[in-house]
Amino acid sequence: MATDLLFGISGGGVLHTDAHTPSIDTIFRMVKEAGVFDYVERSPPPLQVDDFRRAMQRHGIPLMSGSFFYVLGRDEPLMEWHLRIARDFGGKAQNTQIMVHDAEGKRVTDERLADTYCWIAEIGDKLGVTPCFEVHVNMWSERFTRVAKVGELVEKRGIPFNITLDHSHVIFKIGNLHERHVENNGDDMDAGLLELDPFRPGNVCEHWITKNWVRHSHARPAVPDNPVNLWAKHPDGSFGRGIQYPFFKPKEGEYVAPWDGSRLSAWREVLRQLMRHHATDPKSRLQQITVEMIPGIDYGAGHKYSIFEHSIAVARWLRQTWSEIKAM
Repeated sequence: MATDLLFGISGGGVLHTDAHTPSIDTIFRMVKEAGVFDYVERSPPPLQVDDFRRAMQRHGIPLMSGSFFYVLGRDEPLMEWHLRIARDFGGKAQNTQIMVHDAEGKRVTDERLADTYCWIAEIGDKLGVTPCFEVHVNMWSERFTRVAKVGELVEKRGIPFNITLDHSHVIFKIGNLHERHVENNGDDMDAGLLELDPFRPGNVCEHWITKNWVRHSHARPAVPDNPVNLWAKHPDGSFGRGIQYPFFKPKEGEYVAPWDGSRLSAWREVLRQLMRHHATDPKSRLQQITVEMIPGIDYGAGHKYSIFEHSIAVARWLRQTWSEIKAM
């Protein structure tokens, strides 16, 4: 029998819109009152550690995992500190995003990523916290074929490779002509090295899942060839990439484009694949899935639907789907 799964929420997604940011205590209170989340995922900033601890104790909601992004050659001490903070809060996983370029502006190589993973994994083993390299845009892993290369380099050293699967970053690129050219994923698709569609055999998410690399997962609804976020811009003037789609039909004027729930089928399929694998493979390392609908520019910034209400709906769907798969 598969070990059961925990379902949490990103601390950055416990709000209705980006027009208002709740206090730390309010975040934990809202999560508690929702009644569908097992934990909050967040790496507390240094000056807010005590505030997080008080809120966690007051509302009885644990901080089961942390999450942050890092620049190699600068942020290694921060990576280690976050593991220690996660341990102190009782966390078991640290979602780890590594930027494409290091502190000197050089592109990080696969070998350097493998070295970094082995180093931080050794520290994590001693602390009881597993670092998980995330599949994520704007990071080294946005060229998806690199994930397998780094994983194989790590495993050749006898160390298990663990990732955070955020498949929204894969799904939104399906059929998206502009996104084909980012990090040369289109070249890999043309060469037959990369399949994004989860309904086709040999797709990249299925590969990561069956390799038992997925220790941690993020669940953010996304659709193929997604609408660009015309309601938010980056400092350079570019629109947000729109890697977030409402889970149920929003009210008029709450979302940037017409809504079609059938477009979520590919996103749902990856989560079903992940859960089916976990239910049937005793080697599965998956332990938790975090709902990560957030208000960032590339995600839900500027939108009027309640991010938190949609997150609750996602959590209910995840729990129902997991129950159905276990019963099968």
